[in-house]
Amino acid sequence: MRHLIGSGHAVSAMSRSEKSDIAIRAAGATPVRCDLETVAADHIRGADIIIHAAAFVEQWGPKDAWFKSNVLGTQALLDAAKNAGVKRFIHIGSEAALCHGQHLRGVDETYPLAPNSPYPYCATKAQAEARVSAANGQEIETIVLRPRFIWGPGDTTLLPTIEAMARSGGWTWLDHGRARTSTTHIENLVHAIELALTAGKPGEAYFILDDGERTLREIISGLAASQGIKLPDKSMPSFTADMVGGLCEFAWRTFGIKGDPPLTRHAAMVMSRDCVLKGDKARAGLGYAPVISVGDGLDELKTA
Repeated sequence: MRHLIGSGHAVSAMSRSEKSDIAIRAAGATPVRCDLETVAADHIRGADIIIHAAAFVEQWGPKDAWFKSNVLGTQALLDAAKNAGVKRFIHIGSEAALCHGQHLRGVDETYPLAPNSPYPYCATKAQAEARVSAANGQEIETIVLRPRFIWGPGDTTLLPTIEAMARSGGWTWLDHGRARTSTTHIENLVHAIELALTAGKPGEAYFILDDGERTLREIISGLAASQGIKLPDKSMPSFTADMVGGLCEFAWRTFGIKGDPPLTRHAAMVMSRDCVLKGDKARAGLGYAPVISVGDGLDELKTA
């Protein structure tokens, strides 16, 4: 948001509370009080471009939470955008839309979506992306950007989780953290979003990635070290984690246990499968290249 405002764009942002209103105004944008269930054309009339980054990303929740937010919410925003005369709709997707429990190795954008994935987040991100792509046409142009493993300053999800688990003694690697992964620093994603305001072929999806690939142990240990945290070496086999995650979900659903289970099938899958993607299409179609390296990004976090 701040980057786009600094580049001279007039920005409005969806807000669901007075606290959000204050934060949005402090960033120099205009808050619009609505959510994905109530958004209508009048909320966004006058906008040229919608950047849709909202999603239910929690590991656990009510059974219909992912579908309501990720699929119905995306459709509601698409409908509102069309009715408001918006010219372009940029959807922040995810490589999760391809996942049904397999490794992803050397994958590009031709790889099929997984709308029937056993993981609700993955299935609903695939279903949402399919709707965005299908909406592309004369009324509105749509573009999908797919980052992987978003990290960097301002992170309110990944790094806080690592810190909390490390301090509680609950951190455990799966397969010693050997799974290989692509990543996306937030500055690189913001750069890609700015490019997609005018570049990119309508109806297409693009992976947005950092330079190179690394193991989960390398990147997560680097993030932890940036905050002065050394993660323990203890590890669990991935097949055990898959089984434990499934048993935890069964118990929590069957007995209505409050709070989040200690492990879910999705978390076990994410931490143990390779996810190495190809970014050639974004370089060719968007003119994208990383604006910050992984090494520089980790150094930046140390001084943040």
